[in-house]
Amino acid sequence: MTLAVAVSATSGIARFVEPWAHLYADSKMVATIVTFGHIASLLMAGGLAVATDRSTLRALRLAAADRGRHLEELAGVHRLVVGGLALSVITGVLLFASDVETFIGSWIFWLKMALIGVLLVNGYVMTRAESALRADASEAAPSWARLRRSALVSVGLWYVITLAGVALANVA
Repeated sequence: MTLAVAVSATSGIARFVEPWAHLYADSKMVATIVTFGHIASLLMAGGLAVATDRSTLRALRLAAADRGRHLEELAGVHRLVVGGLALSVITGVLLFASDVETFIGSWIFWLKMALIGVLLVNGYVMTRAESALRADASEAAPSWARLRRSALVSVGLWYVITLAGVALANVA
């Protein structure tokens, strides 16, 4: 993609969302609601995920028979985390549309998007490990190690994504 095409595409996107950008810029109420929705959904999803990842790491110290209860809880929590992530995507798109030209040119924005992609892949790996453990939850099952690794990666990613979001708000 040439620079001229990229600039033209960015300008086209900015023109398309211009009414929203004006509404967002002119209404403190709209800006507050969208920003709150973004932060609250991330707080819900990330808070639940980090707390559950901590519980996962603690549960891994138990005997395999006692770990089963934790596996049952994980599926329910993941539905809430995915719901929170879905709301954060919607509000994130609205935030992006409020200032396309600033965000599209920000390396921090693209880093945050890449980290979210890694978080989603890690979540997939985690759910696959959980599924495997529902079939074989013995002490020697290799999926326990995979679940542990993905819980550790998840905790780290949630904090790094939060840092990227704060940097984006302050630098952009």
